[in-house]
Amino acid sequence: MWGIIVALISGALMSVQGVFNTGVTKQTSTWLASAWVAFSGFVVAIALWAIFERNQAGIFSLAQVDHKYMLLGGVIGAFITWTVITAMAGLGPAKAVLLIVISQLLIAYLIELFGWFGVEKADFQWTKLVGIVVSVVGFIIFQWEK
Repeated sequence: MWGIIVALISGALMSVQGVFNTGVTKQTSTWLASAWVAFSGFVVAIALWAIFERNQAGIFSLAQVDHKYMLLGGVIGAFITWTVITAMAGLGPAKAVLLIVISQLLIAYLIELFGWFGVEKADFQWTKLVGIVVSVVGFIIFQWEK
């Protein structure tokens, strides 16, 4: 149950953040807004780490991460911020988020299906494929205009 609650909060925060970031972009620029998001997120994350987790994992534990490519999350995050801002500016928040979620679902399923990036490989299930197709049909219906 806790996972469901956190996932719903995450989705809500992503939508609000996308709107905020798009608003900042309209008054500055896309990459400046992206840099601000990364910097302010860094400050908050470092502060929370120092308060709650400093004794669990020291800063140098990052150097011990097995697969160094996994450290590219922040780089990917910069492009996520840019793509969300650009999508919301072009499509509006609802359509952009719906497509983003469909893309997340599809890629996450492929990662599970093929066991990419060290994720445990999952068996193919028609119901999951149907769920993705239903999501795509839902987007088509959602964007349908009279």
